[in-house]
Amino acid sequence: MNKQDLVSAIADLSGFSKTDANKALNSVIEAITNSLEAGEVVRLVGFGTFSVQERAESTGRNPRTSEQITIPAARLPKFKAGQGLRDRLASK
Repeated sequence: MNKQDLVSAIADLSGFSKTDANKALNSVIEAITNSLEAGEVVRLVGFGTFSVQERAESTGRNPRTSEQITIPAARLPKFKAGQGLRDRLASK
């Protein structure tokens, strides 16, 4: 499923027009992204939790040259499925 498929599904399930469903989806994505940028955790009970994970700087090797390189620290998005979502998927 891609974004347009999701917009169509939202429109079908909610009765919204595709334009309104697209606006709603974009708003949800923007709100989640803004919260994660601010370092907040987004909990959607029954669905899951979005958070930011800090990855420390580390060293690695370039596989082509065996040269040692530094992998910079990064902030990565993380999603943990909620119990309701896990239960629903397990029953299928």
